[in-house]
Amino acid sequence: MFTDEAALEERLATPSPALVTDLGRLEGDLLVLGAGGKMGPSLCRLARRALDAAGRTDVTVYAVSRWSDKAAADELEAAGVRTVAFDLMDPAADLAELPDAGNVVFMVGAKFGSAGAPSLAWAVNAAMPDRVARRWSGARIAAFSTGNVYPLVPLSSGGCTETDPVGPVGEYAMSCLGRERIFGHAALTLGTRVANIRLNYAVDLRYGVLADIAYRVQAGEPVDVTTGHANVVWQGYANEVALRSLLHATDGEPFTLNLTGPETASVRRIAQWFGEEFDREPVLAGTEAPTALLSDASRCHALFGYPDVALRTLVEWQADWLRRGLPLSGKPTKFQVRDGRF
Repeated sequence: MFTDEAALEERLATPSPALVTDLGRLEGDLLVLGAGGKMGPSLCRLARRALDAAGRTDVTVYAVSRWSDKAAADELEAAGVRTVAFDLMDPAADLAELPDAGNVVFMVGAKFGSAGAPSLAWAVNAAMPDRVARRWSGARIAAFSTGNVYPLVPLSSGGCTETDPVGPVGEYAMSCLGRERIFGHAALTLGTRVANIRLNYAVDLRYGVLADIAYRVQAGEPVDVTTGHANVVWQGYANEVALRSLLHATDGEPFTLNLTGPETASVRRIAQWFGEEFDREPVLAGTEAPTALLSDASRCHALFGYPDVALRTLVEWQADWLRRGLPLSGKPTKFQVRDGRF
């Protein structure tokens, strides 16, 4: 359990021996683009600690963002991460001003509001990757994507695998598939080594599917179970896999990986668990649809091991977090959306 945000950040920034070993093999510096988002700061701290543990103090970790939150940038600097204030969306911005690096983690993305501003989603999610791939064509690039590139599938399917046909629903999902295709084109034509990471719902207690459900149960608000199942994964594991995937990045055909937990989590069951934690009956609304957005992450688990924090433990942590009155991000996942309009 965690008594404050500092304790949570400490846990998120603690590398596994496997991560230390893998990052010890990196060639060149590490550049994280879009490092100011929900996952970026913890990924940067995790990378820095793993590199230090591997004796790789020669590798610089650069964290690129607008850094409108100066305190967040200062905290990263104190952790040994070099922050770079840069607006990647500025049409006059010259990517040549950013550091060279042998390894790039691409975390830039536009999701919420994309239904009302689809052109922005395409500019960020599909056009920007072309500029990035050309600027760092000789690097290994791990690009965060999403399981939304898949269609809704029957619950009995176990989720889509990396070789199943994609079927994005809505502008956001289509633009994310565009990101994958652009990086894939760079792998084919420029020889860029690419890993496309299809993440389904990271959990870090301040946000995520579990935080969304727990908040509503604690507040006595209805939990919609129409989208009755989802995949979730501990953010610490998600960041580790993203970093380790750099060594699996390939040219020609990009390395593609579903990144999520092993469970097909029932929204109803999770709400009931939170009801037990908060000693109140959850208010449920709707009826479970026969399909959901689900990914089969067997390949991920075979390569990198199972997540180190199980679903039931995450539920217990989440309930304790809210009982302590610790903060939420105020950014719902909107995992219930079925028409692709975010």
